[in-house]
Amino acid sequence: MELQERFEELQAEGLGVAAISYDSEEVLAAFAERHGIKDVPLLSDDDSAAIRAFGIYNHVAEEGLGPNADDPVVKADVKRYVAVFGAVPNVVGTPFPGTFIVDREGRVTSRFFEEFYRERNTAANIMLKLGMPVSGVAGSSGETAHLEINASQSDPTIIVGNRFHLALDVAPKPGMHVYAPGADDLGYRVIGLTLEAPEFLRLLPLQYPASEIYHFEPLDERVPVYQRPFRLVQEVVAKGDQESEEQLSELTALTLTGRLDYQACDDRVCFNPESVPLTWTLAVAPLDRRRALAPSR
Repeated sequence: MELQERFEELQAEGLGVAAISYDSEEVLAAFAERHGIKDVPLLSDDDSAAIRAFGIYNHVAEEGLGPNADDPVVKADVKRYVAVFGAVPNVVGTPFPGTFIVDREGRVTSRFFEEFYRERNTAANIMLKLGMPVSGVAGSSGETAHLEINASQSDPTIIVGNRFHLALDVAPKPGMHVYAPGADDLGYRVIGLTLEAPEFLRLLPLQYPASEIYHFEPLDERVPVYQRPFRLVQEVVAKGDQESEEQLSELTALTLTGRLDYQACDDRVCFNPESVPLTWTLAVAPLDRRRALAPSR
């Protein structure tokens, strides 16, 4: 369980961690033993009191067993919010799974939920969204006449439904700049990542940091650029549908390939466009079939 693996990092950032589930203490104890969880408290909310208090009680589970169970809308909701195989009695009492960040006064400061119950943020992905340092896994690196590039990833291993990120740390060499979003309006080529992803992965829009305005005096143009080191982040979802699960189950490792496309300039010359090949390698772990639902965090 990734929360256990990231426990010390989370503590170093001042975060306590607890996972709350409607499962019994016996079920959670068996889960902890299987996954070597020693530090993260797994709390049993078997009467769903805390789940209701946080307003995340999964009413769809009851609807899927009620008089309108055959209604197409109810069936679709069950598949999205309860179980792809349909509702069964032991799912009544479950929450909509997600993560809350709560301050010392008990106030919710952030929350992270998904549109599909099998797709979840990893702890590293949430740390990234909160602006915390993350000890990623180093990937490929490269250097051109204009840039130094280092690839990394948030997680060494993924399972069905993981939402994780790939990152590129880019350092322009002295005197160089590359173009940021908005520069394309003036006809310049914005730096970008092209990733070759299999069907069972969903790519979210590439995340760019804030840029700065560069004044190109010969044309009196003001263009958004990057002149200092910056990071590009590509969020990826290992889709949680049954077909994607079957495809992932055939793999023990996954190598993603892509390229960084850019055009660099200095204060006098714009150089030819460049493409830098990149790779990321992730291990693929099987889904824990002995628990239909992971503890809600």
